[in-house]
Amino acid sequence: MHPDYLEKILNAQVYDVAIETPLDLAGNLSERVGNKIILKREDMQPVFSFKLRGAYNKIAGLSAERLKRGVICASAGNHAQGVALSAKKLDCRAVIVMPTSTPGIKVDAVRSRGGEVVLHGDSFDEAYAHAVELEKTEKLTFVHPFDDPEVIAGQGTVAMEILRQHSRHNGPITAIFCAIGGGGLAAGVAAYIKRLRPEIKVIGVETFDADAMKQSIAKGHRVRLDQVGLFADGTAVKFVGEETFRLCREYLDDIVLVDNDAICAAIKDVFEDTRSILEPAGALAVAGAKEYARQHKLRDKNLIAVTSGANMNFDRLRFVAERAEFGERREAVFAVTLPEKPGAYKKFLALIGNRNVTEFNYRYHTAAEAHVFVGVQVADRKESLKLVDSLQKHGYPTLDLTDDEMAKNHIRHMVGGHAPALCQPQPDEDLHELLYRFEFPEKPGALMNFLSQMSSGWNISLFHYRNHGADYGRVLVGIQVPQGDMGQFSEFLKNLGYTHWDESQNPVYKLFLG
Repeated sequence: MHPDYLEKILNAQVYDVAIETPLDLAGNLSERVGNKIILKREDMQPVFSFKLRGAYNKIAGLSAERLKRGVICASAGNHAQGVALSAKKLDCRAVIVMPTSTPGIKVDAVRSRGGEVVLHGDSFDEAYAHAVELEKTEKLTFVHPFDDPEVIAGQGTVAMEILRQHSRHNGPITAIFCAIGGGGLAAGVAAYIKRLRPEIKVIGVETFDADAMKQSIAKGHRVRLDQVGLFADGTAVKFVGEETFRLCREYLDDIVLVDNDAICAAIKDVFEDTRSILEPAGALAVAGAKEYARQHKLRDKNLIAVTSGANMNFDRLRFVAERAEFGERREAVFAVTLPEKPGAYKKFLALIGNRNVTEFNYRYHTAAEAHVFVGVQVADRKESLKLVDSLQKHGYPTLDLTDDEMAKNHIRHMVGGHAPALCQPQPDEDLHELLYRFEFPEKPGALMNFLSQMSSGWNISLFHYRNHGADYGRVLVGIQVPQGDMGQFSEFLKNLGYTHWDESQNPVYKLFLG
């Protein structure tokens, strides 16, 4: 017998700690996409996230005896803060198990709200396993971040408020967009909406590199992902909940996928309309609403996006600012070959016209030509393609790098050095340079593990890493490997287990670094 979620949501206890958040029109964004984008501002909760609702509803429903013993959860983010604040309100002990790699700002936030922090393991999975052990040994009650009917019902109160508040806006709601990690928010919202207003679509939003719910629904059973992207860490879940999967499979109309650039663009969109800065997972629904409207060519519809959190690590803002224009297709990046002759630069800039140049990196190549790495502001993707065509027609060979991850993450910061001797095999040593892009796990020892597994006979000839704030480490490595060691090198990549791409033939490498 499944729970009656309409009844559970109507009776949910959330407002002792949570607030009824506003429904705000994003005016500038709405005008740009040709639809009303309305934000359900869960980023304005006391813990800057909707997670407070489900955590409090669960804890408030415990018996006096269980409250006295206390609660426990495993979380490095918003759920941890929701559990800590809820328990403090109810004068209940709260133990929060967090991975040892959790940023200090998050640990301090949980402690300031009364949580007892236990740091354990390098990953969430290790922290979760330890929390399950402590639950048994200390007789605590586990507060699951999503796979619990009381938690789902708490999150479902978001939908109750949306229907009540939207009566003040013009026109019917076409769709409501919710970020999906484990699925608690989407399950709660969909269960409520489909009972009362089944004509309203409920759309889940996931990232391409953490789409556990979409894959699970497609296959008809829960799929465990081997790895998930960490940029939108609030939704970086490998295995969705059993109950959330059941509800999402039954009630969701669709799941749309977006990439990190689209999330960065959505963070900027919300900032320009509200002056609030969302965390990546908090902006996921906005990115999804934009993508869904584009795919389905929607016009003049009311689309509601739940802005689910604003616990942003400050060190991520640089990456967000860099990538937001790509996400909106408002910046294009090119590699252009210029002849080394009088007037070439002037003619090139004339072809760029009055467009804003966002980046310009130049490196002398030969007496005959130079290679330029240039960023240009454009109105949309069509304009960037027209610009490429124009440059080519006027005798400037051009590579469009707007979708090239190596160019955007690494090359733009490295233009300036060629090593011609490394590109070809050396006659005496038969060495040549291989170029690989890796995702290193963001945990202590990842680089040391990489170096330890490498053969001492191989030479690192190039290395570039930039921190993107609690995401996987994105690393570009040049390695000189003797021809006879290629079989051993393949084994090294296999045993290392890090996600990797061979970029040795990438034309942008040959232009700027090879």
